[in-house]
Amino acid sequence: MNNCSKHDGATDTDTNNTCTTNGTVKVTVKKANVKDPQIFSCLLQPATSDSDPDSLGVRRFLLARKAESGVHRRLDWRCNGKGYVAYRNYISRPRNWESSQIPSYSSTPGNSGRWVSTSSPLSHLFEVESWSSSKDLRSGALPSNHRTSFSSSMGDSDRPRGQGAEPAYSFVGMHCIFDQCKAAVTVLKFGHTSSDLLAYGAADGTLTVCTVSDPPSVIHQLKGHSKDVTDFDFSSNNQYIASSSVDKTVRVWELSKGICIRVIYGVSPQLCIRFHPVNNNFLSVGNANREITVFNFSTGRIITKSIFDSEVTSMDHDHTGHLIFCGDAQGCVYSVTMDSHTGALSRSHRYRSSNKQKFPITTVKYRSFSLLAGGPVLLTCTKDGCLSFFSVALEVQGYLTIRCSLKLTPRIHSIRASFCPLLSLDKGEYIVTGSEDSNVYFYDLTQPKHTCVNKLQGHRFPVVVVAWNHGENLLASADLYGVVIVWKRAKTS
Repeated sequence: MNNCSKHDGATDTDTNNTCTTNGTVKVTVKKANVKDPQIFSCLLQPATSDSDPDSLGVRRFLLARKAESGVHRRLDWRCNGKGYVAYRNYISRPRNWESSQIPSYSSTPGNSGRWVSTSSPLSHLFEVESWSSSKDLRSGALPSNHRTSFSSSMGDSDRPRGQGAEPAYSFVGMHCIFDQCKAAVTVLKFGHTSSDLLAYGAADGTLTVCTVSDPPSVIHQLKGHSKDVTDFDFSSNNQYIASSSVDKTVRVWELSKGICIRVIYGVSPQLCIRFHPVNNNFLSVGNANREITVFNFSTGRIITKSIFDSEVTSMDHDHTGHLIFCGDAQGCVYSVTMDSHTGALSRSHRYRSSNKQKFPITTVKYRSFSLLAGGPVLLTCTKDGCLSFFSVALEVQGYLTIRCSLKLTPRIHSIRASFCPLLSLDKGEYIVTGSEDSNVYFYDLTQPKHTCVNKLQGHRFPVVVVAWNHGENLLASADLYGVVIVWKRAKTS
């Protein structure tokens, strides 16, 4: 006996559900009231062999009604001049929204129909676009082996959250601009425990040292490398700079005199360099010959070296000096133990990306504490724009557990990212990065969607590197045209 029945309600959308002898449901579309392909896609969904005809007919009818209702609501919202973000916030409004409605801006390119930022708790539901998800992440209930991929199609030009959503990352403007460099800036850093000392290397082999205190000025322009400066690092007392270059050399500079005091020659391009944070007599250098070499800073002699699977493109020390974290040209991230007395290296762990395409690691940044992970963390960035956030188990020789990742727009140039200053114990985890659309973007890694919280506009060419000073009140950014802009952060309570 056939249990299929006809649903009279289907006539509201001019559709009839009839039954055939084999028990399947036949859908006849007489006339569509709303010209929208969503209705047809709902009505023509295929039936499975074990599906109940009654349930299937009801489901098709409800889906069709839902699609029709959605079309009307979207058309009505567009007619009122509102944007999609405001529409999405409207349909997810709380039940008591009618009695506590917050007025909205008119639809303009600057606010796109977003709601006015107020001190009311309800305003956060409209400003923060994935509030419930971020609240779950901030609660600290994230398993240690859990990975969250926040976005696979995040664009650099995604609109930031509403003005006032994150006032701690607002800026009062440009503090100063350095435009003496005639080539693309490749690396940019402030001095250790210094808020005024700034240096940047360029593709023409020069290394420029500046002060950003009033009045800002260039202290030295160090010339010696014949090709791109790939990386440099300050000694702990900021008296020396060690730089690496594509010309296969490592140079040590004395800042007080502005001269090169030592040249260490290699057999391949030297790609990244770091002073040991505790014993500044150790200088670790990653090169294109798949090695990390530890030099004696005083003599320039090789102490030890370790071999890896590919070119070592980026590196950073932990705060104790017992670990080196490095990335290679195939997208792998390594944890390497280092003896602070002898300089001996030993590979401990390797994290290999599951992506089929392999891209070089452009950024490796270590931070000793993160609210999101509840301990030390590591930030990496690949050339294709994939940001990865790891928790670090120091007690297990730097074992890395990926906590979340963020996929930005694919890039042509090697663009570096950096952690942002910690705001407070109830805020998220923020990073800042340059972009090929000439803007500087701030992202909140605890937001699964639309993570951009702010952007700075001032460059005319792709921004490839950013850096915070020690006081965390100045942010420097540099572009491919050689312009360095120092942004002054607004004071926060």
